[in-house]
Amino acid sequence: MRKQIVQGWNFIFNAEVSPLRHISDVAVRHYVLQALALMWAVTFAVAIGSYTLLAASIIGHSVLIAAAAITVATYTTAAKKPTLFARGSGRSRDGEHD
Repeated sequence: MRKQIVQGWNFIFNAEVSPLRHISDVAVRHYVLQALALMWAVTFAVAIGSYTLLAASIIGHSVLIAAAAITVATYTTAAKKPTLFARGSGRSRDGEHD
């Protein structure tokens, strides 16, 4: 059961496993995830009949998907261009601030 939960989570949120991995542009991938989150938020609100919680559901899903997308983008960038995080760290080679 635990393995199925992990596989399901990875299928949705892991850019290396999800079918969205074929979208090379991270911004477009993020947009697609946001659109899917909106769709599911509306779907659940309608199915439950709780229109009063629709806005909260949309915001909650948007925040969760955005956090997952930012995490994936950060991990991908760290793996491919780790020096990007070293630049602009606030100190020069001699240890002084710029």
